Amino acid sequence: MSVSHVFDTYAKTAQGRIMHFDVVLDDKDPVKALACAKAWLDTIGIQDAVVTQENCVFCHSTEAPPALRKQIDSQGYAIYKLEGCPK
Repeated sequence: MSVSHVFDTYAKTAQGRIMHFDVVLDDKDPVKALACAKAWLDTIGIQDAVVTQENCVFCHSTEAPPALRKQIDSQGYAIYKLEGCPK
């Protein structure tokens, strides 16, 4: 069982909406976490969101649950939606 690393992330859209989510990776790499956060925002059609290294920070390490593990295995990262994210 592998350990994954969780990056607590906040993004703000041009309309002022705040989205709070975790980026979960197998690498403890803050630059990769930020790139994955931006990639995910792009995939959900939110290109105007601002997310920076200061609001995408390492939080803790843990074993990813099966649903997140499946995302990591297929796309290299997983997103755990917390607040203000689309369903």
